[in-house]
Amino acid sequence: MKPIPRRSFLGSSMAAGLALGAPRLMMGAEPRSVGPNEAVRVAVIGLGATNAVGGVGGRGHQLIGRLREISGARIVALCDVDQAHLDREVKAASDHEGKVAAHTDLRRVFDDKNIDAVVIALPNHWHALATIWACQAGKDVYVEKPFSYDLWEGRQMVAAARKHGRMVQVGTQNRSSTLLRRVFDRLKGGELGAMRYAHALVYRARNGIGSVDAPTSPPSTVDYDLWCGPASNKPLMRKQLHYDWHWVWDTGNGEIGNNGIHVIDICRWALGQNQTPPRAMSIGGRFGFNDSGETANTQVALLDYRPAPLICEIRNVSVAKGADPMGRFRGQNKGVVIDCEEGYFAGDASGGAIFDRQGKKIEDIADGDSPKAMEIAHLSGFVAAVRSRQTSDLAAEALQGHLSAACCHMANVSHRLGKQASPEAIRATITGDGELADAFDRCSEALRKNGVELDATPATLGPWVTLDAKQGRFVGDFADAANELSRREYRKPFVVPEITGG
Repeated sequence: MKPIPRRSFLGSSMAAGLALGAPRLMMGAEPRSVGPNEAVRVAVIGLGATNAVGGVGGRGHQLIGRLREISGARIVALCDVDQAHLDREVKAASDHEGKVAAHTDLRRVFDDKNIDAVVIALPNHWHALATIWACQAGKDVYVEKPFSYDLWEGRQMVAAARKHGRMVQVGTQNRSSTLLRRVFDRLKGGELGAMRYAHALVYRARNGIGSVDAPTSPPSTVDYDLWCGPASNKPLMRKQLHYDWHWVWDTGNGEIGNNGIHVIDICRWALGQNQTPPRAMSIGGRFGFNDSGETANTQVALLDYRPAPLICEIRNVSVAKGADPMGRFRGQNKGVVIDCEEGYFAGDASGGAIFDRQGKKIEDIADGDSPKAMEIAHLSGFVAAVRSRQTSDLAAEALQGHLSAACCHMANVSHRLGKQASPEAIRATITGDGELADAFDRCSEALRKNGVELDATPATLGPWVTLDAKQGRFVGDFADAANELSRREYRKPFVVPEITGG
């Protein structure tokens, strides 16, 4: 990836100063130059709940472990709005880093001139404001996926990186896979002919998050107002504050933004698409859980790239017995299938295979990358970029993060604007696209095997939504409603600023 000129991306803008409550270190702050023998001083913001039901062990907690394996980085500060999480990691740090600064308010991290870079593993609704404040304070940023909470925020994040000359990397660590890079170079070289379709697969069983009849109390160790930040400070209407924010529209982006983002990013990389799709549509719903969650747990999204579109399939419902209760597509229940004129690749960063058009295996692709190795490589690239000031050291620079997140946002906007429709009505609508119709039929069959009949519990058929990439706004049918879903109302002082002069 070539370095991206600072003034090459956006023509949007930002107010001359920071909003009330922003960090005291004002925009334009000059960062310290990191010497060749000095460690990059890192703060980790958002440590995560290691014991949350349904969670994966706390993303910030995991990244701390990876950072400790990078010789060029040194953790000097930790931050979490939950005092219990902060105490846990500060205690662990005493065995590794010794004494570290500890904060419950991320603004104090940005005030600290002794911090060079931040790793942000906060809930999605905080990604933009934390990233922009960090850039304004002269700090480089590694921000977890999805890059942004909505389309508008993603554009401001990229503009902030450009305006302030910061290194900003998103945590889609598959971009650091050496195996996928080799495979995609071969496919782009025409080894299997022109690409026809890219399929992104997430067949991952989940449980519902339960339901409540009245508001519940956040943990006593949490500053709930600060946790809400840019989101509305509503009563907590679910059993668990941590992790389950993924499944509520006010703070999360559903499974497509949680795990779908990884495979969508891989597919976009394979297709060589460095732009948003011109339009998108979604078919899906929240089936079987009967819980407090709002986002889709089953979704087929078509991102209409040309000449080769991208289909993302999300399946979380699994109650059937036996092997592969949610089904497979060309032998895969995760990863990607890159379909070409003369064959296809099926696999992920750990490995896969190349097949001919009839599904006969031509070649095994082995010796893949472990998740740990990719995460270390991805963070190492970020640390290298902090030193070199070259975006070419970043495998997933800010713009790449924005484009992949935009795919998820477009699909979710279509879903949220959709209406329930019978299977027959859905098939009649999509009959002109054989790949999409096949994906819907396979999804319907997987749901049926798991006790969900779409005749009785209809799926939501979303409309086509069309995006003007230059403006970063939806146009055409449903534009007003789509744009309303693409930029939220903020609570002072947690206002994401509009950036100019990037």
